[in-house]
Amino acid sequence: MHRLLLLRHAKTEQESGEGDSARMLTGRGRKDAVKIGHALDIRGYWPDLVLCSTSQRTRETWELLGPELAKTPQVEFRKTLYLASARQIIAQIHATAHPIKTLMILGHNPGIEECASLLARAPKSKVEAEKRADMREKFPTCALAVLDFDVEAWSDVTGSGVLLEFIKPRDLTD
Repeated sequence: MHRLLLLRHAKTEQESGEGDSARMLTGRGRKDAVKIGHALDIRGYWPDLVLCSTSQRTRETWELLGPELAKTPQVEFRKTLYLASARQIIAQIHATAHPIKTLMILGHNPGIEECASLLARAPKSKVEAEKRADMREKFPTCALAVLDFDVEAWSDVTGSGVLLEFIKPRDLTD
């Protein structure tokens, strides 16, 4: 089994004179990143590898989230994830090597949201359908989709993922 954690960066400032990739997190964004990190940790969603966009907002999200985890993963910052499409994200998932079992992608919308929708299977229960509907309604900043795949290798990942959870910071208690 392989587990994929798709995380959208936390809430950012409006664009500054430095350009889009230099945008920093707001106060709420910083709090949300810590909350999601804590939620990952208490649920045991510890990535073996984190692939993170090189933007300031994704780096800052990781810097706040990472220390909340009981296990420290390998982290790779990739320019190719900056504003990547769903197809570009899936290509990076497929290129992930064994023995990684839990992979986190920390990136941007619309790519993260579209990737989660493409990789989640058709719901097989009411609970799974509700999670998918919630995810499709809105994939806010710092939201996390957790997908499980019954595959041998990351290259086998397709639209067969079980949407285990869809976590939004506002649904978590402080």
